[in-house]
Amino acid sequence: MIEAKNLTKFYGDYPAIENVSFTAEDGEVIGFLGPNGAGKTTTMRILTGFTPATSGTAVIAGYDIQSNSLEARGSIGYLPETVPLYTDMTVREYLKFMGSLKKMDGKKIQSRIGDVVDLCRLEEYADSMIGKLSKGYRQRVGIAQAILHEPPVLVLDEPTIGIDPRQVVETRQIIKSLGGDHTVILSTHILPEVSMICDRVLIIDQGQIVAMDKTENLSSKLGDVTQIIMNVQGPATEITRVIEQVSGVKNVSFTDAGGHNQFIIECDPAEDLRTELTRLTVEHGWGLEEIRTGGLSLEDIFLRLTTSEETEK
Repeated sequence: MIEAKNLTKFYGDYPAIENVSFTAEDGEVIGFLGPNGAGKTTTMRILTGFTPATSGTAVIAGYDIQSNSLEARGSIGYLPETVPLYTDMTVREYLKFMGSLKKMDGKKIQSRIGDVVDLCRLEEYADSMIGKLSKGYRQRVGIAQAILHEPPVLVLDEPTIGIDPRQVVETRQIIKSLGGDHTVILSTHILPEVSMICDRVLIIDQGQIVAMDKTENLSSKLGDVTQIIMNVQGPATEITRVIEQVSGVKNVSFTDAGGHNQFIIECDPAEDLRTELTRLTVEHGWGLEEIRTGGLSLEDIFLRLTTSEETEK
């Protein structure tokens, strides 16, 4: 449904992105992650036809974004970070206007307005002025206009930024329900959101794709370490020192988890150190409350992939 091949964009002599290639299949929800300035916005602008690539190609629903620009753009529903709404219109008026811009048939517009109002849970506000809506409901209006013409591809840029927690939950549920019927690219800075909504994650850094896979697969691919989480009662400094001396331990971090000493231990994946760590805990008379293995979180993966080069310099 989306196929990007070697997308490159130069601004003067500066490469915003270089050789960006990826695919998104029908019905997939893909999380698009990267630090500020990594190239997310440039990539999305190329995919949506707002900015031409310097080189490379992008095919949307079978249409090349350059040679078949109108058809490709007609296959996309786009929700920018700042939603372009007309605050002096009602929700229904705005959707009717957007339908006309998308060259939809009048009867089809009326039919679809009812559908998207229902899907985005806007029934109570369909005849309210947009200017009187909260930001959360304005985001829903933005999603409604993006899906109004039933595009096979949706590009959503920070759809839950700046809205209250209840609205965040409901907006995530709406986005998740769109998967299957649409191919969705979701750009967000909220890493747990990706784990909750997305089928795969795409990480871009310094203008290049550094990873694309399911979160659990990325964790195993970066499996140069395994994590062991221990909750231990005792002197944190001494416990840390003892653990650091165990063969195979690469790093130990300590946090006070609600009054409990929690140690996150990164170690060689070839060895299971839980038995040795349990023995040392008992031997020193500390109270072992919990010990378990844990994979890398999406935050861990993101930080490893987007800070390693900078750290090495």
